[in-house]
Amino acid sequence: MAYSEAGDYLVAIEEKNKATFLRAYVNWRSKRAENSRVCIRMVGHNVEAPLRESFRDQMSIVEMPLSEAPLCISCCPVKGDLLVGCTNKLVLFSLTYRVINEEFSILDFERSLIIHLDNITPVEISFCVGYVAVMSDLEILILKLESDSKNGQRVNHHPREASNTVKQTNTDFSNETSQIESDDFVICQKPMELLGENSEQSGISVTLEPTGLADEKIKYFHVQHLLYRRFTPDISFYALSDDIRLHSLQLLPIYQTGSLTSDEKTLSHGKELLSLFCFFSLPHAGYLYMVVKSVELMSVYQYPEKSQQAVLTPQFLHVITRNNLQCFTVRCSAAAAREEDPYMDTTLKACPPVSMDVCALRIQLFIGLKAMCHFRNHVVLLTKAEPEAFPERRESPRKLLSRKDTSVKIKPPVAEAGWSLYIVNTTSPVQLYKEMVDYSNTYKTVKTQSCIHLLSEAHLLVRAALMDASQLEPGEKAELLEAFKESCGHLGDCYSRLDTQNSHLALPYYKMSGLSLAEVLNRVDWATEDESQKYERGLIFYINHSLYENLDEELSEELAAKVVQMFHVAEPKQLPHVLCSPCMKNVNPLTALRYLRKLDTCGFSSILVTLVKAALALRMGELDMYRNEMKSHSEMKLVCGFILEPRLLVQQRKGQVVPTDLAVHLKETQPRLLVGAVLGLQKNNKIGIEEADSFFKVLCGKDEDTIPQLLVDFWEAQLVACLPDVVLQELYCKLVSQYIWRLSKRQLPDTIPLRTSEDLINACSHYGLIYPWVHVLMSSDSLADKNYTDDLSKLQSLICGPSFDIASVVPFLEPLSEDTVAGLSVHVLCRTRLKEYEQCIDTLLERCPEAVIPYANHELKEENRTLWWKKLLPELCQRVKCGGEKYQLYLSSLKETLSVVAVDLELRDFLNVLPEDGTAAFFLPYLLYCSRKKSLA
Repeated sequence: MAYSEAGDYLVAIEEKNKATFLRAYVNWRSKRAENSRVCIRMVGHNVEAPLRESFRDQMSIVEMPLSEAPLCISCCPVKGDLLVGCTNKLVLFSLTYRVINEEFSILDFERSLIIHLDNITPVEISFCVGYVAVMSDLEILILKLESDSKNGQRVNHHPREASNTVKQTNTDFSNETSQIESDDFVICQKPMELLGENSEQSGISVTLEPTGLADEKIKYFHVQHLLYRRFTPDISFYALSDDIRLHSLQLLPIYQTGSLTSDEKTLSHGKELLSLFCFFSLPHAGYLYMVVKSVELMSVYQYPEKSQQAVLTPQFLHVITRNNLQCFTVRCSAAAAREEDPYMDTTLKACPPVSMDVCALRIQLFIGLKAMCHFRNHVVLLTKAEPEAFPERRESPRKLLSRKDTSVKIKPPVAEAGWSLYIVNTTSPVQLYKEMVDYSNTYKTVKTQSCIHLLSEAHLLVRAALMDASQLEPGEKAELLEAFKESCGHLGDCYSRLDTQNSHLALPYYKMSGLSLAEVLNRVDWATEDESQKYERGLIFYINHSLYENLDEELSEELAAKVVQMFHVAEPKQLPHVLCSPCMKNVNPLTALRYLRKLDTCGFSSILVTLVKAALALRMGELDMYRNEMKSHSEMKLVCGFILEPRLLVQQRKGQVVPTDLAVHLKETQPRLLVGAVLGLQKNNKIGIEEADSFFKVLCGKDEDTIPQLLVDFWEAQLVACLPDVVLQELYCKLVSQYIWRLSKRQLPDTIPLRTSEDLINACSHYGLIYPWVHVLMSSDSLADKNYTDDLSKLQSLICGPSFDIASVVPFLEPLSEDTVAGLSVHVLCRTRLKEYEQCIDTLLERCPEAVIPYANHELKEENRTLWWKKLLPELCQRVKCGGEKYQLYLSSLKETLSVVAVDLELRDFLNVLPEDGTAAFFLPYLLYCSRKKSLA
């Protein structure tokens, strides 16, 4: 029989009057009295309407007719579907619910699939969400049923022709075997293990026959072979046994749980299958395989004596022998943890290895153990106490090989056997964990792997309990989480103190423990204060990595001094980096300088040591010492030193960028070095673009909306350096908007710019030469404020440059009025770059006629050459005719224009462009020039 928690039904194979029945007992909890009615119905038969309401208060027996006698059964622990094994096929009954009314539905089954099997007779089967495990006496086959059909057709791994061939081969072999067996011999096939696609070569044919309704939601069309294994027992090893068979086949699912620290408790039915494990056992050995994603053998269990039955749980493997209940550790939680968390076995998280040796936890004595089952935290045992039965002595070992004389002659029992039922509560995970931790303390002083192994077992025990959330009682999860963190701390202590090849695991275990850096340091046994103490790699690795992180933690002066002394002994090269950590803020500068000077004498002197000593001197107010250190290297080498250790300038505290005291001092004394250093950091991917911008704003004490000049200097330096990861167009917009904002607000820079416009034009191709006509335009305003000419020149130079999209500048121009010459020059420059030449000519004729001819000479070329006579000539003639204050400027511009037009046009074309109301005397010199040009030609 079997019980399904999904659907809450019991299914049994029953025999009566030499007939075998398969029956499911449903709604059994609603039976009101011993003599109450029981409804018996067949699968697939509709129930009469008057009887339906009575189902609410009575138990129902559902009979499932089969063409062959059922041999074994299995219920899916997730969906409650029922799989039945017969001689040469498996029949799948899907669990369904018939709706009686809105408030009540009855449980029913529907035969949805038949799996035809050739060349294997199932003794035990197991079914779980589409995975099927079939076991015969010495064979195991694991399949996966898939619903992704191709063109709606069934896909069979083995065609019928191949099946017949295999069947014929096996028949021939069977005949041959029978002939040999008649001579008192048994032929055992060689052992075999086939994984994945190779398992299709096992010779077992699998064919699917869907039998469900057309509107069924899930249909299986395809079979994927996962594992085939055949055993050949060592007869000599079982010299006194005649029962050499596999037993206890089981598929164990583990579900997606999310974070172990999650407070929500979800039911298994709503979870996604994370991993699946398959267990089966021989009398003296058990085998545990991982099935999902990859099929591999995880663990082999060796029993001290012959086993009768085994049950696998996410936490333990329970095995019964004749008189013992044994409990073994399992590795399911370790394998599932790696499937669930991609960050496992990194610097963030760790888990004991799946390959770790399994061990026996406890052995309890019983008399006459016969059967066992497991439910929640209970193990149910069935025993039969009877007088000892001794087999008669066999004549020779060879007789064991004969199938004719394999019966055991047993003396008749003296008294009737006594049956007993025991319910054994398993020890709670927390209590067992505490016992294992207490026991591990005996290994601490020995410094062996036994301590790590034992603590790893305790850790996996707690992890398994947390992953199997459905087994937890209210309030138990918090206790388990505390034990989980404590176990991580113990493992961190082991890996940090023992010199093993996995000493780096101290880091992830300490992280998972939730211990702070100070708490970990306080757990260290500081035996001596001199340099003779040895520090293991795991502890150094953890502390070094922690100090590199942006921890919001500051060590006390005492602990900081111990860290400095530790690294001076174990990793002297890392000492400058350690002193730059925000955690070491409280270190005594004199102590740190003393150890740094020892580095100088040991040959570790470098630019980084120099910078750290300069920073410490600045903290102590020793400015002379600071200057001497900074002067000992060139500015370029100092920049290289900052690249080696960015935390000399910028640190992260509580998610915010914080400039160091050294950065503040450099801002006041050596801003060019500071900008160059941050630029080097960005070029070497040590600081991001937004982080660098935030650094300069915080350094200069500006809010988010105010841009300090030092940040503008940094943007300009980025353009000059042409960093590959910088988006030039965004940087261009930043600079343009800042130049325009200052010009429109008449805002002076808060500090002296590091580069002038001439410097930028000479050093950077993105800053173009300012057009000549712009200078003419600017010279027309004698009242221009010289304080703003540098920003204006930089803005004009950027617009004149070849690298950027001018259309993106237009939205920024609104604050900059055209009433000033500065604003006018920028607007005309942008329109010119946008090829709006006619509008620019009109503006210049109106505002600055003296710049018209320089503008035309520079801009009206090639395809724009026609604007000389189509636009400029008519406009000048019209304005000369009108006279006014600017008559002489217009007239001189007209003469210049006529000189250009007379050269470019033929006589007839020239005459056509002249105004009709003009005087011949005025245009006569240009007419003569055209006619002479014609005659010379």
